Amino acid sequence: MTVKEKLAVHAGEIEKYLAGCLQGRGIPKRLLEAMDYSLLAGGKRLRPVLVLVWGQMLGAKKEALMPFAASLELIHTYSLIHDDLPAMDDDDLRRGKPSNHKMFGEATAILAGDGLLTEAFGLMAKAEAPAEDVVEAISLMAYSAGACGMVGGQDVDMDYTGRDDVSLDELKIMHSMKTGALILSACKSGAVLAKGTGATADDVRRASEYGRLIGVAFQIVDDVLDVVGDEASLGKPVGSDEKQGKSTYPSLIGLEESKELARKYVDEAVELLSPYSGPEAELLSELAQYIVDRVY
Repeated sequence: MTVKEKLAVHAGEIEKYLAGCLQGRGIPKRLLEAMDYSLLAGGKRLRPVLVLVWGQMLGAKKEALMPFAASLELIHTYSLIHDDLPAMDDDDLRRGKPSNHKMFGEATAILAGDGLLTEAFGLMAKAEAPAEDVVEAISLMAYSAGACGMVGGQDVDMDYTGRDDVSLDELKIMHSMKTGALILSACKSGAVLAKGTGATADDVRRASEYGRLIGVAFQIVDDVLDVVGDEASLGKPVGSDEKQGKSTYPSLIGLEESKELARKYVDEAVELLSPYSGPEAELLSELAQYIVDRVY
């Protein structure tokens, strides 16, 4: 099987879980429609797949992992809804469809994002794992998604927009918060939830560092694709970074140098997998390569 086919198998399991996770909760009809519109709009489901694969490689049961995998997608989806708003990135297209606020209006889009974020933490509490590990993983998710992670990164991104004096180090820190934190927490939470089945502190460290490295590589590749990609394959407008006056890796160090840097991070991530074997380790290696291969 190709890496895309393997991803599709895991993504199919996640899609099935996501389709039912908001049902029967008493959510008002229009709000539920808006939440599901973005949540079930497809996508690679990379973040939840990372939770599952890291956790299963280290011995965790799917019952412990799936609530966290799904909740991470709820958080990611909420962030996309809010990022697309006119007050943020002002994008009209997401995953090949009109953005949430273009379909339901800005007020409902804001509430849909709020609803997804808060539902996510209730979902995490359903994980069938030792309580102390669940609490640790929830705390990790809150930190990564909040003001010290994704939310803080978005604020810094807006502050940097239009500036021509942003340094490469500043860009790296901003993206480690905005994009990298959630990918790191996906890998690390999978390892944390496997502590009850034998995962060690070194396993958690490796998962965390792997997530950090591929998170940076993912953002670099996204920046490159915003220059050389096409709207049909990306499912969103290209050239929006330059249009909005955002600093990117290509704008600071050039296209080819950006590709080389992404490859460097991916190679380092793959090296962290050296103690492991089996189908999960193989998939994690392939996933890392897949991230950077999108621009080759």
